[in-house]
Amino acid sequence: MKKSITIIFGLLVIASMVLSACQPAAVEEVIKTVVVTEIVEKEGETIVETQIVEVVVTPEPEAPMAEPVTLYWNYATEPPSLDPSLATDTTSVDVIRNTFISLTQFHPETGEVQPYLATDWAAGEDADGNPTYTFNLRDDIPWVNYDPTTGETTQAVDDEGNPRFVNAHDIVYGVKRTIDPNTASDYAYVLYIIKNALPVNEGEEGYTLDDVGVKALDDTTVEFTLEYPGAYFPSIAGMWIANPMPQWTIDEWEDKWTEAGLITTSGPMVVDTWIHGGELVLVKNPLWVNADDVQIERVVGLMIQEASTAFALYENNELDTVAVPLPEIDRVKADPVLSAEFVNAPAACTYYYGFTNNKPPFDDVRVRTAFTQAIDRQSLIDNVTKGGQIPATTFAPPGIFGAPEAGTLGLPSDPAAAQAAFQEYLDEMGMTVDDFNALGVTLMHNTSEGHARIAAAIQQMWADTLGVTVNVENQEWAVYLDTVQKSTPLADMPHVWRMGWCADYADENNWVHEVFNSAEGANRLRRGCSDDVCTEITPMEYDELTVAAQSETDPAKRAEMYAQAEDILAAQEVAYAPIYHYTTVNVTKPWLQRNFPLLGGNDFFNWTIDQAAQMDAQ
Repeated sequence: MKKSITIIFGLLVIASMVLSACQPAAVEEVIKTVVVTEIVEKEGETIVETQIVEVVVTPEPEAPMAEPVTLYWNYATEPPSLDPSLATDTTSVDVIRNTFISLTQFHPETGEVQPYLATDWAAGEDADGNPTYTFNLRDDIPWVNYDPTTGETTQAVDDEGNPRFVNAHDIVYGVKRTIDPNTASDYAYVLYIIKNALPVNEGEEGYTLDDVGVKALDDTTVEFTLEYPGAYFPSIAGMWIANPMPQWTIDEWEDKWTEAGLITTSGPMVVDTWIHGGELVLVKNPLWVNADDVQIERVVGLMIQEASTAFALYENNELDTVAVPLPEIDRVKADPVLSAEFVNAPAACTYYYGFTNNKPPFDDVRVRTAFTQAIDRQSLIDNVTKGGQIPATTFAPPGIFGAPEAGTLGLPSDPAAAQAAFQEYLDEMGMTVDDFNALGVTLMHNTSEGHARIAAAIQQMWADTLGVTVNVENQEWAVYLDTVQKSTPLADMPHVWRMGWCADYADENNWVHEVFNSAEGANRLRRGCSDDVCTEITPMEYDELTVAAQSETDPAKRAEMYAQAEDILAAQEVAYAPIYHYTTVNVTKPWLQRNFPLLGGNDFFNWTIDQAAQMDAQ
């Protein structure tokens, strides 16, 4: 047996007699199917082994038990990782937000940075004049373990039996673990503002984890030393990649440590069940310091990719809140019941198509220009997405510091300009459109009915305007994220690929620098890459500009620099095709009171349910 074992904890009950929650039942024998989990040594390796057995049980008569207050939710896909160091997507972040505490958190409506584990913080300088941030921490947040077979939550203890509370050393460990190149975190670049994080993460000779600018001054005080002043650093410090992490659990279970029954957490909820590809259930943490304020006791999270299926479950009162599928938006708006449950509001996210900048024919700016200007954004919004989205010609949406006004920079939709750029490319290359089509250009998106409809519409726009044939492919989310990394062999990269970006914090640095800078950002676009695995990068004006903006203390000058960077990326390099700035297009049952956080992930623990109304509807 290998280490990559799917671990299922909990009881799956198939009963010939069901005990009603409303009235006592007669005592009768029932058959239960039980998933038994054991941790065993086999062939010198510690493994987690499961087997399914049937047992006959004679239950004791019990008083009727109240149903837990339950949120029925759809993740829409399998969370790729619950490991704070490894998560990069909103699905994973939603779970992490509810199960781990962070240094700071965002107000769900205003986006303001607020205390969380940290009670307060202050900027300063060290003896060498380097900028610093010092955070004072509360000392009453317990690390907890949950046993899915018994439903018991217990506080984690150390080797001497002492209870474990989250402390500054857990922060230091978590930050360094994310930066450690052996962890292979795809989001480590966000922490490059921390002193020496970049050379350590890139394995530069002469640098070790001891050089990273983070240290515990005592159990409740952590200090960060920065490369440059950053007023937005309290936002970065509150991101999941900088969370306190349980070193003892990670050391013991390694890559299995986030499975149900093994994971050690610190947030308002704990992981009850994780059936990969099927269901992820969270339950309330009774040891949470503010447990009395958490009304929802259970989150049953499904992984239904088809938006139409999820919407049908919503209409049948089996899900409490869902995104509205594109084909249903007109019906929802016209329906007297559904329209009252409909929410349509701006969201701090941008939908775009990335170009693989070093893969022919998209290594030519004229091809990228043609494919960008052939997209009729307003027609796409009016006829396909129908959610009042804002056409995007640059990256950061309104509300982000330094973001240019929508539509003022970048390349507008312009079929004539697209045709001219494309014809110029064909003429210089001595090609016909048929020759171009023989190259087999591929557009890829992650599996989703909505993304498929958008891709089909844009595929047709390219055909109508440029005469080109583009193949459309899709992949499951976790596989897709691996495919569009800058380390993927060029032959395996699609020419064009769908991606969205949502704000981690409300500053342009999180957009133009951390996503697209070729040296210090994610650089999925492979800007400046001169070889197959994107290891050689030539400095460019854009990259130097986003680096300089980080150190600029004058807000007006920073905004000017970011506007310039946005225009270089979208209009001069045409490194990608911005399509629209998101809106929330959602329906929510009247018994669920929820928010729509601008930043930081969904906080189920702050939502409430009128259980009587929910159960009546069900």
